[in-house]
Amino acid sequence: MFAIRNLLGGILAITMGTAALAEWPVVGPVTDIRPLSRADVVVMRTQAALDRAEEARLAAIAALAEARPTARPVYMVRYPVTISQNPTQRPVMRTNYIPDTRWDFVSGSDSWTRAALAALRSHGSRMEETVPRDIAAWCPAYEENPPHLRRAFWVGMMSALAKHESTYRPTAVGGGNLWYGLLQIYPDTARRYGCRATTGEALKDPEDNLSCAIRIMNVTVPRDQAIAIRDSRWRGVAADWGPMTNRSKIAEMSAWTRRQEYCVSRRSIRPQARPIVQATLSTMSDDS
Repeated sequence: MFAIRNLLGGILAITMGTAALAEWPVVGPVTDIRPLSRADVVVMRTQAALDRAEEARLAAIAALAEARPTARPVYMVRYPVTISQNPTQRPVMRTNYIPDTRWDFVSGSDSWTRAALAALRSHGSRMEETVPRDIAAWCPAYEENPPHLRRAFWVGMMSALAKHESTYRPTAVGGGNLWYGLLQIYPDTARRYGCRATTGEALKDPEDNLSCAIRIMNVTVPRDQAIAIRDSRWRGVAADWGPMTNRSKIAEMSAWTRRQEYCVSRRSIRPQARPIVQATLSTMSDDS
């Protein structure tokens, strides 16, 4: 009986132990900690190297900030300054030079002068580049003049010509209704040279009349290298304008242009330049 009881107790103990083992997890308890892999080690080393590099950069910036020189006061001259009390060697040239003309006394003639200057700068540019063979009789300083003074001569010459052509009357008509305006231009001639004003009425506009005259002279003056020269025929301006073929009128007009400031040689009346006196000012020492 005792042996049977021990046998049954052993069977019961084995059964209970087997049930307990069945309830225990096979993979062990759950945890957030895992072993380090090789990839983890590489990431950790890389991050540590980046941290050290950033610390070194910040340390270098701090060291440079400590070595920065002290700023100078605002009132100090930061660089040598040259002080000169001398006047400029030449007067400043007027960029909008308006020459004296023979029609200056006529009301509204200022616009005639400006229109002629504008035409010379545009479609009359060859005139200022040309040195006529007879220029010495008209404007002794012309050859040495800069472009704006050469243009001044041509405007002055046209104003002298206008005295004999129309007595400064923009609406003048001559030659039996053939020639019109300040410089008495024939409409057919205006059309042949490509002028904007191509009719008698249009040529009575003083600005358009002068513009057309310059378009004509821009061909004849460079072609003949002349203002009023006669060899086998009259050349230059004289090829198209009658007063330029009259010796007494040529003498009267050229005498007037020679007296103008833009035709008087400036070499003999130019003042001597003063000696140059300069000083250098700086608050910095040589070793600063």
